[in-house]
Amino acid sequence: MMHEPAVLDQMFHALSDRSRRGMVDRLGHGPASVSELAEPLSMALPTVMKHLAVLEKSGLVRSEKSGRVRTYRLQKDALAEMERWLVAHKASWNRAFDRLEQFLADEQQPE
Repeated sequence: MMHEPAVLDQMFHALSDRSRRGMVDRLGHGPASVSELAEPLSMALPTVMKHLAVLEKSGLVRSEKSGRVRTYRLQKDALAEMERWLVAHKASWNRAFDRLEQFLADEQQPE
């Protein structure tokens, strides 16, 4: 889908905020209007809209307007792209931790 570092940066930035992660969690259950997404949050509607704009710019969500209601949907392909990136890096992180664990175990061995 997208292997551009800037796009991945935008996704991780979008998910760096607790309120935005909550919105993504909510959208995991299905589409929701702005007011439905704003309901559990203790912030002004313009602030909610700014958070949704960050999520939409990152590609994690998309919106459509029908009359006066704007509905947001989760873009599952974008989450899959993030997951592929994490899986690809997890193997090298695990190898590094395994080497560290072995080094520390060797250091604790009496000579």
